[in-house]
Amino acid sequence: MHRRTVLTAAAGGLAAPLVFRHAALGADPIKVVGIHDASGGLDIYGKPMVATLEFAMDEINAGGGLLGRPVQLINYDPQSNIQLYTQFATQAATRDKAAVVHGGITSASREAIRPLLKRYNTLYFYNTQYEGGVCDRNCFCTGSTPAQNVNRLVPYIMQKWGKKVYILAADYNYGQITSKWVVKYFREGGGDAVAVDFFPLDVTNFGPAIQKIQAAKPDIVLSALVGGAHVSFYRQWAAAGMKQRIPMASTTFGGGNESLLLSPEEGDGITCAFSYFQEVDNPANAAFLQKFKAKFGAGTPYLGGELAMRTYVGAQLWAEGVRKAKSIDRMKVIEALESGIGVDGPPGRTVLDPKTNHVTLDVYVAEVQNKGFKVLQHFPGSPPSDTQSVCDLQKEPNANKQVVVDVRI
Repeated sequence: MHRRTVLTAAAGGLAAPLVFRHAALGADPIKVVGIHDASGGLDIYGKPMVATLEFAMDEINAGGGLLGRPVQLINYDPQSNIQLYTQFATQAATRDKAAVVHGGITSASREAIRPLLKRYNTLYFYNTQYEGGVCDRNCFCTGSTPAQNVNRLVPYIMQKWGKKVYILAADYNYGQITSKWVVKYFREGGGDAVAVDFFPLDVTNFGPAIQKIQAAKPDIVLSALVGGAHVSFYRQWAAAGMKQRIPMASTTFGGGNESLLLSPEEGDGITCAFSYFQEVDNPANAAFLQKFKAKFGAGTPYLGGELAMRTYVGAQLWAEGVRKAKSIDRMKVIEALESGIGVDGPPGRTVLDPKTNHVTLDVYVAEVQNKGFKVLQHFPGSPPSDTQSVCDLQKEPNANKQVVVDVRI
């Protein structure tokens, strides 16, 4: 197998491909584009996603490619810059002629490129846990949504710790919408939120917020904070002596390997819910991790939360769609994917829901222990019921929107 890698620095505000590779299988390559933040404020999420997408494409090529053709991966680094996201998505569609784009971390980045890729008729996979509601036949969302993860996390922590929650969230649509789901599930369980505070992604000083929490005296603090800057909160929380006084849960902690950045004294006990943790115990995950570590060696990224694994699963689902369609034609692949394609893999079974282009998946509740996670509960086959309540692509195949689910609280 022939492989080559080209690394090029950004120039003139438009970075060239970060990684370019393909296997020489004797035919024109099928181009796959990844757009993930390998630098910038969201690189804690992007770097592991780049690694798993690269691994997935190498695995496909090692198995003979698709349709007798190699898969050529082109990775772009938008540097946590929305303008670069739109530039790279345009480039993927018009210059690279990509068969599919896997990309986006925040909902802002997704909504910058999703309508653009639909306009250019370029298939799009968004492989990130998010707030739900995207309704677009051209877009496949493979991450968990609040009806899958928050719905499992809240009952667990209420039963363990109490019914009064203080919510901290990133100040954009993920944090704003997810916080409503947290309040909804607490109220359904007989509890409530004593306060909800929102923070821009670049905030690093949480001293005033910690003082407000101390005064409010909740049973639980729940964090929907996002990005490298927000890791400061967990350090400041522990330094203020609060970690031993009020327990912590999060809908996001671990997605960017934050547990590795904190000491056990700062991180142990934080409870989370995702569709994957590296510590999931099943034969498929054990086999995957063995191969993954063999490829990356000492540079193997830890896969603490689901974003990197959902990227791998998204690549698997796309490849299954191509195999079933026997074509990379966009509509033929979409129709194949909508037939209810599923894959068994490290996180369990993932099945595409043709009504929403989201997935039914397994959900795990886990807590941080010594920079890793201990899985506490496993919920197989959780459907994307929140998005199913607002999206029906079988009845409305031309939909092109994100619907804010009416969270009745």
